[in-house]
Amino acid sequence: MTPSSPDATEPVRSAPNRPEPLSRDADGYADLRSYAAIGDGRTIGLVATDGQIDWLPLPGFDSVLAFASLLDAVHGGYVSLSPRAPFTVERAYVPQTNVLTTTFTTEAGVVRVTDSLNTGSAGRLPWAELARRVDGVTGTVRLRGVVAPGTCLNTASPWVQDTSAGLLLRVDGLTMAVRTLGDEHVDVSSDRVTVDYVTQPGSRHLLGLVATEGEPLFVPEPADLDRGVDRTIENWQRWSRSFGYEGEWEEAVRRSTLTLKLLICAASGAVLAAGTTSVPESLAGGKNWDYRLAWVRDTAYALTALFRFGLREETHAAISWLLAAVRRHGPEPRVLYALDGSVQSEDPVEQDAPGWRGIGPVVIGNRATDQLQLGVFGDLFSIVQLYVDNGNVLDDATGRTLASIADLTCDAWRRPDSGMWELPETRHYTTSKLGCWHALTNAAHLVDLGQIPGDSTRWRTEAGHIRDWVDTHAWSPERQAYVWYPGSSDLDCSILLHAISGFDRSDRMSSTLDALRVELGDGPHLYRYTGAADEEATFVACSFWMVSALHLVGRTDEAHRLMDELVSTPNDVGMLAEMVNPSTGAFLGNLPQALSLLALVNAALTLSGDDETSGRI
Repeated sequence: MTPSSPDATEPVRSAPNRPEPLSRDADGYADLRSYAAIGDGRTIGLVATDGQIDWLPLPGFDSVLAFASLLDAVHGGYVSLSPRAPFTVERAYVPQTNVLTTTFTTEAGVVRVTDSLNTGSAGRLPWAELARRVDGVTGTVRLRGVVAPGTCLNTASPWVQDTSAGLLLRVDGLTMAVRTLGDEHVDVSSDRVTVDYVTQPGSRHLLGLVATEGEPLFVPEPADLDRGVDRTIENWQRWSRSFGYEGEWEEAVRRSTLTLKLLICAASGAVLAAGTTSVPESLAGGKNWDYRLAWVRDTAYALTALFRFGLREETHAAISWLLAAVRRHGPEPRVLYALDGSVQSEDPVEQDAPGWRGIGPVVIGNRATDQLQLGVFGDLFSIVQLYVDNGNVLDDATGRTLASIADLTCDAWRRPDSGMWELPETRHYTTSKLGCWHALTNAAHLVDLGQIPGDSTRWRTEAGHIRDWVDTHAWSPERQAYVWYPGSSDLDCSILLHAISGFDRSDRMSSTLDALRVELGDGPHLYRYTGAADEEATFVACSFWMVSALHLVGRTDEAHRLMDELVSTPNDVGMLAEMVNPSTGAFLGNLPQALSLLALVNAALTLSGDDETSGRI
């Protein structure tokens, strides 16, 4: 067990039918299903069922990895807070917020911990502020909190400094202050701070941490951090009231949308693919990627949901950020961008860290940056059409940029690419061609609306050529399905997106769905493509895409039954990772995963009969 575990050697037990049971292996790694997420629009923290925060980059999503025991249980760093005696756990979010409450029950009493990454009166704070409020409920409970920064993936050494402003922790340009309220004892060593608490009914305590990188640190009073928890709850609840959804699976939709909000960078509007890096997709290793970047694809799916919910600020910020990045690094759109809109100029860097449960590698950066993925053309134009169809207008410079990209698409579709799944083998993937078809049909629509300049005749003609190519080369009469690429009998679940895009909702697409479920299905879940079952777990988003596709080809009863099965995929607090083991429900891959959350939300919206979402990818 890690140093944050109870003093007793018994394993932490979980309350019946409440949270995921905590299971840390002998090396101190927790099951991925045990995590809940907290955030402030600037960074994200992962809190395990036992009260240990195993992931918290500070002050931003892609900043210093001072607390990363998710990837290195020994040297990664953590912030723990839990009873010193054996306990059971119940946890939930404060309604309509991303503030987490964990109730620990021991033989001696009950205590509630409320975890918040605090926000300010007018949005995010200029510094990162973690507040862990402790409330005594019944009896007397002894707790221990530990703030132990790590070595930033074995690149730096943390140290403690006792100053006139209190205890400071420093590592790799990061300055942190530990703030406590109602503590019984504080112990300081060279690289960590340990705080003991004793609760009584009605008592209030706090373990807090504030941080900045490369700048002075404002050190608030502990009571200010405590008040910040209430302010943050109010901020989240105010935001939740700004979007509306009343329909089936409402709880899952609202929780997924709140979790998605944690992945939207408040400073820019960029949508992160996930909150972490290098959580493995395969227990065999080798499929570990950095997802703390913004994919054009994920932005497209996010805007589909956010527009439906009536969220104005997030949608405008996301499209403005994306279009600025495209103009800056054009002429072709990139697959992904860093959160500041820049393009990664170097290859991913492998880190000296073991990885979750020793499954490496741990990497910073993503190799897909320089790949050709033709689907990105469709994603970009899908975003813009959605923006315009919701009553908004484009500026002249953006219109000219998009017209030139449409012209590029007319030629680019004939090239092999890496496909949606970012594979090293370049081929003429079917859905890559369909991404170009989608781009050109949307571009022609934008011309019709007077939003971009140009003659749409060529774009419509070329879209027709793509349709003919797919009909001729990608349809298999033997399989009665669209195949992954010409000359192959293999299947690929990304074809589901083109039932959603409207390319085909005929009997051909319906029979393709049947073939996918037979060959790639495992219960309600789906593997990404033929052969993936030998390499990884099922891909969460694919399963929800199937729900949407079934409905759109007229098989609504099947879609409802499948959705009813799939809504149990998230853990007890609505977390979704990239992949799930269909036999055990265990998570794999980075988390929380935007694509998984968005697929759930958009499936529910599609089944609700929302005309704005059908036909959107």
